[in-house]
Amino acid sequence: MLNDTEKEKVTQTQEKEKMDGRRENVHLAKIGLMVFITFVCCILFFFSVLRYQGFANGWHKVISAAQPIIIGLVLAYLLNPVMKFLERHLYKLLKDRAKTDGKAKKMARVFAIAGAIIFMIAVIVLLIAAIVPSVTDSIMGIVDTLPTNVANLVKMMQEGRLGNYEVADTIGDALTKLTDYVENWATQTLLPQARTYLIQITSGVINMVKAMFNFVIGIIVAVYVLMIKERLIGQSKKVIYAIFKPRQGNIIVETMHKADDIFGGFIIGKIIDSAIIGVICYVGCSILRIPDTMLVSVIIGVTNIIPLFGPFIGAIPALLLVVIQSPWHALYLLIFIIVLQQVDGNIIGPKILGDSTGLTSFWVMFAILIGGGMFGFLGMLLGVPVFALIYYIMRRLVNHGVAKKHFSVRTADYVKVEKIDEHTGEFHLYEENKKKKHSAEKKENSDEKTEK
Repeated sequence: MLNDTEKEKVTQTQEKEKMDGRRENVHLAKIGLMVFITFVCCILFFFSVLRYQGFANGWHKVISAAQPIIIGLVLAYLLNPVMKFLERHLYKLLKDRAKTDGKAKKMARVFAIAGAIIFMIAVIVLLIAAIVPSVTDSIMGIVDTLPTNVANLVKMMQEGRLGNYEVADTIGDALTKLTDYVENWATQTLLPQARTYLIQITSGVINMVKAMFNFVIGIIVAVYVLMIKERLIGQSKKVIYAIFKPRQGNIIVETMHKADDIFGGFIIGKIIDSAIIGVICYVGCSILRIPDTMLVSVIIGVTNIIPLFGPFIGAIPALLLVVIQSPWHALYLLIFIIVLQQVDGNIIGPKILGDSTGLTSFWVMFAILIGGGMFGFLGMLLGVPVFALIYYIMRRLVNHGVAKKHFSVRTADYVKVEKIDEHTGEFHLYEENKKKKHSAEKKENSDEKTEK
């Protein structure tokens, strides 16, 4: 038996645990509220930019001025895994040759950054050398041959045949109307717009030069960021712990690490996945002799970066490009894209990305639709990792809340719950209640029969 002193100590311990739990709930609630307010403020800021022209002009000037810094930060984030890999191996080679361990680390860091930059430039140069000439030739060839290809396609449709196959006479009238529409659209809309686009591309040389300049400055910024990344991380954490209490600071730092895992795993994984899909598409299209193989492969590979909807977005322009030149090759391409996306979705994608976001297909679709509807292409790309981070924070809040009440944190345990006992905390399930009600009704009916 416990004496009064021991009982008092136990009571004090229990009260302290309750107070700590309440404080942690408050801290988590504050962080969740802060994330929600930040998200709402971003949305309001976005709409204010669109609504007020003066504010929009000022914002564009700020973004334009800060563009080299933004590019540098993005490049530093993308190159960090490459730099860490090189740095780890270079340090092993230099630690025995350098005078001090610190000097070995510094030399490894410098050489690793140089190697990462060289790797990035080499990839860009190779892509430009391999892709741009073929893509340019394909575009110019399409523009040059477009009137002829459209005329041939229209003629085939007017004659009611595709290849050597006759179309049923019953749809002749509808087909004639369709061909008239296609012909008018191609001659009056498509070709004039194509010429306009070419003029716009030609007039955009100055913007391209400016973008190249910002990219070069961005590389310099990325070098500085990678050199002092530990110091920048330390300064960020210092500011966090200066503003918040240790418990709140710990939660924020942990959330930042989780955000890094989500964004790094998703974005870098998607880039690698899309590159692989682009290469496979090029090989497959070459075997099938699809027209404009390189251009089609680039479209499929680039749009594949967008989760879930990317394959469909890329397939539409690719099929339109091919169907004008060869309807049967367009059919082959459609079948190939379907097979390729099945392979990517079930084999390649899961191997590379894993469960980097922790989201189901429904929430991925939700994030893409909301992000794309509000912020366009960038929203479709970044909407998934942003929502994954919000989902992680909310899941943590909910799990902590039910755990403090000594309830299960497994979502599956709540699927068949009808109610939770207020006193015992016991779960009452639908099936069990149905069985109890059925047994009670059966017993009641039996008692009534006995009385009769």
